[in-house]
Amino acid sequence: MNEPSPARSATSRDAAGAAVSTPADAWRTLLEGNARFADGRPRESDHHPSRRAELADQQRPFALVFGCGDSRVAAEIVFDQGLGHLFVVRTAGHVVDTGVLGSVEFGVDRLGIPLVVVLGHDSCGAVSATIEAVATGVLPAGFVRDIVERVTPSVLAAQRQGHTSPDEVEAEHVRQTVRLLVDRSAVLADAVRAGRCAVVGLVYRLVEGRVSVVETVGDLPDGGPTPAA
Repeated sequence: MNEPSPARSATSRDAAGAAVSTPADAWRTLLEGNARFADGRPRESDHHPSRRAELADQQRPFALVFGCGDSRVAAEIVFDQGLGHLFVVRTAGHVVDTGVLGSVEFGVDRLGIPLVVVLGHDSCGAVSATIEAVATGVLPAGFVRDIVERVTPSVLAAQRQGHTSPDEVEAEHVRQTVRLLVDRSAVLADAVRAGRCAVVGLVYRLVEGRVSVVETVGDLPDGGPTPAA
């Protein structure tokens, strides 16, 4: 058996310096950070030179956030965390490709991250474009077409359940993304089964600044935000 890497065996810490080592720890830390952000009481930014020097040789993030590339949904701000706390992967419409899967496996296997978050949001342009493409049968040009094609299964899954509003479709897209990550990545699935990692799918509300749960995989405590549609 391979020995754990130094990063995996070390304890991660949140913006306040508290130890974060389990999926439940990471989940609680993110919820607390989002509450501070939504209430307009964020911590002092952890971007000072000493922090940069501390992180120069290694990183120990406690959560991996896979989210949409939308400029309004920056994970470090939404969860009120600083440098070195989150490993962030972003694509338009949080669509999954091999680069995303490799990044998730790097975070879970090499860095020992205990929580993977799929972060969607309302008013998502990729979801809106896909709803339109499904309705009209007209696909966009260029590589935007690839994004729409990857979101289409989620739109169709939502419609089969009678869900047609953009918010309902986005919630289903987050749900499908969570399941896709676990289905496609044996590394992530094994970590979840072993209790080393959990996965949670969230929808972020742009105006309210709060996240809602739509899907969880693995051992996470109850008491999170009210589930979205």
